[in-house]
Amino acid sequence: MQMKARDERWLQQILDKVWDTCFADVVQDNDVRIGYGRKAKRRLGSISLDPQDRTISLITINPLFRREDVPEYVVEATIFHELTHYAHGFNSPLAQAQVHPHAGGVMRREYAERGMLDLYQLQKRWLKDNWPRIIAEEFPRRSQARLTSGEVKLPKPFWWA
Repeated sequence: MQMKARDERWLQQILDKVWDTCFADVVQDNDVRIGYGRKAKRRLGSISLDPQDRTISLITINPLFRREDVPEYVVEATIFHELTHYAHGFNSPLAQAQVHPHAGGVMRREYAERGMLDLYQLQKRWLKDNWPRIIAEEFPRRSQARLTSGEVKLPKPFWWA
């Protein structure tokens, strides 16, 4: 069985699926594009306005998600997270819902209100159990702090809270 290519088209299909199933009530007032950015240890995705055309919202996804050992639900949950920012008026033409994009547990609440709390918890658990290994494989050891036992020590990311 051949695996689906994890290219930009694949990301677009996931974006469309998440938007249609979870954010159908959110009006898309501008062009929203998705693609891979650069590798990052702690940033899974982001949303911004295109610097050349500020009427376009750009969702950027960590290219480490191209790896087949990263479950698709982790990518879906990341896109859900970025669409939540869009729906709350961050880097979108919609009215801004609050001052800070992660204020008061708004992300967890949004997953719950949209019936996707299981997805949130699955992603969080997978990241806690697997992301440090992927980071250790993808980034040279010389750039990471080392413990005397030889283990790699990384700062705790947001999903460990």
